[in-house]
Amino acid sequence: MHMHIREYLEQKREAVDRFLESVIPDATTQPTTLHESIRYSLFAGGKRVRPILTIAAAEAVGGTAPTLAKTVLPIASSLELIHTYSLIHDDLPAMDNDDYRRGKLTNHKVYGEAMAILAGDALLTLAFELCSRRDLVDGLAPARQVQLIYELAVGSGNLGMVGGQVLDIQAENKDIDLVTLQNIHKHKTGMLIRAAVRMGAIVADAAPEQLDRLTGYAEDIGLAFQIADDVLNVTGTREELGKNANTDAQRGKKTYPTFYGVEGAKALADQVRDRAIAHLDGFGPSADPLRELAKYITARKN
Repeated sequence: MHMHIREYLEQKREAVDRFLESVIPDATTQPTTLHESIRYSLFAGGKRVRPILTIAAAEAVGGTAPTLAKTVLPIASSLELIHTYSLIHDDLPAMDNDDYRRGKLTNHKVYGEAMAILAGDALLTLAFELCSRRDLVDGLAPARQVQLIYELAVGSGNLGMVGGQVLDIQAENKDIDLVTLQNIHKHKTGMLIRAAVRMGAIVADAAPEQLDRLTGYAEDIGLAFQIADDVLNVTGTREELGKNANTDAQRGKKTYPTFYGVEGAKALADQVRDRAIAHLDGFGPSADPLRELAKYITARKN
């Protein structure tokens, strides 16, 4: 069977958006400005790559049972809340100081810095609420639910994404080496992608060996994703990216193209992508979406 990845992405993105729409308070709920600010960034047209990885990992392990499809959605969506909060905070003047994101003004440009900070805080907290609500993950064993919350915390926190953001800030305008660059990205983008895949596997009751293989896959596509991102920052246009291009170089940030050149970085991304797909050898056709996602991530334009 050949999967049409675009169709798959579209279908799952719609499912995630429908779910988020059903749980995120509308803009008339008090405090109204907070909810407006949250919705402004959350529904700004994100591709939902992380939640889709969670869903695809659950399918790789447990197939496409309707009960699994329902249970995995709140878990998958929690990753999008974390991702969105990190973007809102990343764009702040004290961090990357960006005026545009996805072709729109950044959150603090519209709602002010205090509200943007609080919207991020609220999204971060809401992510854990989604994973811990009994009514949403009905049928999931409590011990497994705790394990999912733990994975989310590790992927997002001081030894995960936040730790990576710290390393990233500390490396600006410094002559860092390749090992340091790899360490930044392993945490900044890699750990949340790793959590996304592992959480999907855990929802579907993966055996330890399956979880190990999927973790290897996740670590490799996290790296491929970042290399592709760095290449796009050099080669993309503002229209394609939805934000200014070549910002890494202007900020004195070293990236994969700094070390490998654009062509070398592209070749490396392809190599890492193939390695990611090889981790899935023990899985049958149910892992095809994960295989296709790995290809999609390295071939994307934004």
